[in-house]
Amino acid sequence: MSLDQYYLYEDRTPTGIWYVDQLLGGGFKKGEIYLIAGEAGQGKTIFSLQFLKTGAELYDEPGLYITVDEPSEDVKRGVRSSLGWDLDVLEEQQKLVFVDLRTHFKAYSQSERVVADPREIAKVIIDNVRKFGIKRLVVDPIAPLLITSHTDVLWVREYMRELVFQLKKLKDVTTVMTSEIPTGENKISRFGVEEYLASGVIKLELQEYRGFVFRVMFIRKMRWTPVRPQKLVFEIYPQYGIYVIDRLENFMKSIDRFYADVSQQPGQQEYPYALAR
Repeated sequence: MSLDQYYLYEDRTPTGIWYVDQLLGGGFKKGEIYLIAGEAGQGKTIFSLQFLKTGAELYDEPGLYITVDEPSEDVKRGVRSSLGWDLDVLEEQQKLVFVDLRTHFKAYSQSERVVADPREIAKVIIDNVRKFGIKRLVVDPIAPLLITSHTDVLWVREYMRELVFQLKKLKDVTTVMTSEIPTGENKISRFGVEEYLASGVIKLELQEYRGFVFRVMFIRKMRWTPVRPQKLVFEIYPQYGIYVIDRLENFMKSIDRFYADVSQQPGQQEYPYALAR
């Protein structure tokens, strides 16, 4: 994606997913917090890294990636091998900054102490934002920041509200949080509060229709943006990352046409273009 393919709106932050940015009038609203949710393996980390990579490469907007349950080196190694993205170069140029918060939590630390104060977590983030002039922030995922020695759901929700309140003080920083949904559960977030605090919610999921299994991006909520809730079929390609193929309703019609053609020409084996690209 080259810069001349985008018109940069002053109050918008492009995600790097062209079709989505066109729907949202230029991208996410600058300074707001967005939630990317989905079961394991649906592309949440790729979405968030594509968001950071786009800002670093095209708009000179430094990005901060907060990793909580996976070492940053593993994340960088994964996208290098699967997508061909060399994020080390951007890191060396201080256009991308990786901060590992795993040691703040008992599950990953030798210490018995568990950091449970959202203001302390926010301070670590804000200090790095100010140090590196960060304009784009990713917390991937958000749930481990909430899983502490406290098990009371109401306490966890208040913790989340306080953390979001602190991050909202970064008025010129656009934030993406990811949330992993337990497999088979029909909900948007782990604790049922993240989606209410975020300005926008996108859910990544798998869907099956007439024997075809494909990836779907559900734009569920976009505050301050005139876009209706809708589902988009997408794929993940090397070098490019996430690419939207079409709206779900159009994609399903192409499957129907494929079956209609096969019924008329029994020997036909090729998928329609929309399904194969």
